[in-house]
Amino acid sequence: MKASKNKDVPPLTSYIMEHADIPAIARQYIPSAEEAIIAPDELSDPIGDEAHSPVKGIVHRYPDRALYKITNICAVYCRYCFRKDMIGVNADHLKADDHKEALAYLQNTPQIWEVILTGGDPLVLSAKKLRATLDELENIPHIQVLRIHTRLPLSNPQAITNELCEALTRNKALYIALHINHADELTPEVITAIKKLHKTGAVLLSQSVLLKGVNDNAETLEQLFRALVALKIKPYYLHHADYAKGTSHFRTTIAEGQAIMRDLQGRISGLCQPHYMLDIPGGHGKIPLTPPYIAPLENGAYEVTDYQRQKHTYK
Repeated sequence: MKASKNKDVPPLTSYIMEHADIPAIARQYIPSAEEAIIAPDELSDPIGDEAHSPVKGIVHRYPDRALYKITNICAVYCRYCFRKDMIGVNADHLKADDHKEALAYLQNTPQIWEVILTGGDPLVLSAKKLRATLDELENIPHIQVLRIHTRLPLSNPQAITNELCEALTRNKALYIALHINHADELTPEVITAIKKLHKTGAVLLSQSVLLKGVNDNAETLEQLFRALVALKIKPYYLHHADYAKGTSHFRTTIAEGQAIMRDLQGRISGLCQPHYMLDIPGGHGKIPLTPPYIAPLENGAYEVTDYQRQKHTYK
């Protein structure tokens, strides 16, 4: 960080002033001195993965689905990530015996209908290893749906090779959730990678995080969601930023997020509307933060608000 040119301006404030024009994509990846500010309520495990981990590598929070954290390596390390303290070179990586135990848990828990591969980023694995893992999961009868969460097609589109796409071609339903926060990430190379993923037969979804200074306005999100739907990608979740350590400069308020969602309602197609979600700290799961459009009145009537903020009575 550069030293402040004005002795009366604190170094952090000076840094923010000098870097106010950092592009939205760069803000997601470039370390900032603001990360040194850790709020009292920020946590190393803000969504409570550890409380729902029966064996290493598995998070089983909901009855019918489980996370399989197959790797702790990512192609890029997002500064707002809630797993930022669990990944990278110092992470506690899964060993061969850990993978065997994780697969055994999935095989012996018949209520698990969907397995979500996450990490880290599952697509950083070699095509050979990814194919072997998906084969093992596909051979478990009660697992009917596979899902992969990944940033790789956006951060390193050249890594979406034909060999990798062949490994992703499945008989069972496969959903791929792309982590993307801004339309500027959709470069020609990324669009080429997305088209290759479509050819695998997988259903493509998107997952975004509402980030101050990156996408915290309706115009930016409208542009992103329209672009995604035009590329045959369904916007799935818009996450309220978690209480990860040193991320307060990225967080909006819930009221601000709901106001943005209100602005998007009616302004863009329902196909473009994601669920605005909060992951409750402590491992209690996700809830929708959908802004209210209806309120009860007397005699069984309701007051409803349309997308133009006009109020009506519905009996």
